[in-house]
Amino acid sequence: MDRFRDTEAALILYFECDNPGRILPVEAFPELPPAVAGVLRTRNCRAPQPSAGGAPRNVIRGEFFAKGEAGWAVLCSVNNSTALLAFRNDRDTNPQTIITSDDQNYLQGLDGDNIGYSREITAAGRDFIMRHYRAYGGPEPPPIDHQGIDDAFLGKASITWYFHNAKWLRLQGAD
Repeated sequence: MDRFRDTEAALILYFECDNPGRILPVEAFPELPPAVAGVLRTRNCRAPQPSAGGAPRNVIRGEFFAKGEAGWAVLCSVNNSTALLAFRNDRDTNPQTIITSDDQNYLQGLDGDNIGYSREITAAGRDFIMRHYRAYGGPEPPPIDHQGIDDAFLGKASITWYFHNAKWLRLQGAD
């Protein structure tokens, strides 16, 4: 692991040298509506990927603000920092930034000299939110009538973000 002692060097090696396709441009997500894709392009967003293969991830659709109102959540990486952005609907050009973190915080050793980016977002429904609250405790969820965003550090734990009373609540995810 000496090769990855310096975390900035590890990010450069991981995203640009070792796995150039694992931080994807907006064009890798053709399902994005034009307004959302335009915002992401303007911000120079790329979506970091948690594995070397498979379908693109970390751009998800769900009812994150209110029941019946489908929008988008995106991990937007720019300059080794990733923001979790939430778009209210297909026309939203002013997404909410839920949280921002350094990409290096989500790198972990996989085996030998290999490292991987280990963050993934998924839509979380009422059953998921309540099951994790009952299993692990944490803040009591408000009445759940739409989806949350589960923000996972794969193989470790997660936080579920839930929009309630005009703010994002940090609820218990997987532990």
